[in-house]
Amino acid sequence: MNHKLLLWSVTVACAGFLFGFDTAVISGADQPIQQLWQTSALHHGLFIMSSALWGTVLGALLANFPCDRFGRKPTLIGIGILYLLSALGSALATDPVFFSLMRFIGGIGVGISSIAVPAYIAEIAPAQQRGRLVALYQF
Repeated sequence: MNHKLLLWSVTVACAGFLFGFDTAVISGADQPIQQLWQTSALHHGLFIMSSALWGTVLGALLANFPCDRFGRKPTLIGIGILYLLSALGSALATDPVFFSLMRFIGGIGVGISSIAVPAYIAEIAPAQQRGRLVALYQF
């Protein structure tokens, strides 16, 4: 197997890891965030905690547009920018609305990556290695 191909596949497959990582990290900060901004349980759960999931749904539904218009590789670069923006914005958030918006933006990146990453890996991989390399995203 070509080492560059494996490196590219593993690199873009990290997008799948980021979604699980984000979900696990936010669960540890759940109660401190609610106490910090004194939000009700409904507002906290519906807007703050689930905002990334809402973004993921929207991103997955609309992922075909940037992939078709710009191609998979430029879309993956855009996803990286969304991840960076989301991480920095979430870290610097001073209110629950901005925090939720930044998590929503990260969720859009995750949703788009759930479509773009397996498609990109399938495009760059030779037929005999395609299934193995695309499975890296699930792993």
